Amino acid sequence: MAPLRVLITGGGRGIGRAAALRFAKEGAHVVVAARTSGELDDVVAEIEAAGGKGLAAQMNVTDLGSVEAAVWRATEFTEGPIDVLVNNAGVFDVVPFDKMGHKAWSKMIDVNLTGAYYVTQESLGALEDGERTVVINVASGAAKQGFPGNTAYCASKYGLKGFGDALRIDLAEKGIRVVTVYPRGTDTAIFDGVPGDWDRSKMNTAEEVAEVIFSAVSAGDEVTDIDVPPPAGA
Repeated sequence: MAPLRVLITGGGRGIGRAAALRFAKEGAHVVVAARTSGELDDVVAEIEAAGGKGLAAQMNVTDLGSVEAAVWRATEFTEGPIDVLVNNAGVFDVVPFDKMGHKAWSKMIDVNLTGAYYVTQESLGALEDGERTVVINVASGAAKQGFPGNTAYCASKYGLKGFGDALRIDLAEKGIRVVTVYPRGTDTAIFDGVPGDWDRSKMNTAEEVAEVIFSAVSAGDEVTDIDVPPPAGA
């Protein structure tokens, strides 16, 4: 069987990096995309060490031109098709609504929701040429439940859920599956500097979430939503 050809946004750290390494263990060809090129180069080295082949593609998911250029590089690397797209890029902050500024709101929506639209739209031709093709949107428990100080984050993640639900219908006739993954709190750098009393010892690891993302590829057509189970002892 030919190696999977995978594009992962937010691939320089956290869940994206862990997912890249999980696919690499199976010999996949993995394109990791993010804004910070230095982090991407380190992940590519880890992908190669794990048994896969990697490419760093610098991408700002809120900039359509940047997305177009990165997807073009990705398809050159994969020689055309993409089998798996993981929309993982995201930002998080806790801001009470009465203190929410327009820029903070727009950033959350642009990165967490519009970014997934840009990347999926630009990747569509390559996805149509792929095999075992699946789009995996990494949402959150905040796509199903409101939390204080999370109006923008919840709106973006609820929106990502709706995006996936409708996209699944639109792409079904093309043979492209769409799966939404719902991580719980995950111990990554996204929590660094965010106000709040976070017990990160009780969070999932990025590797646990990556395993769920990987499992979505081989899941049957009836699997559309996957919750990440809590860690043992939580």
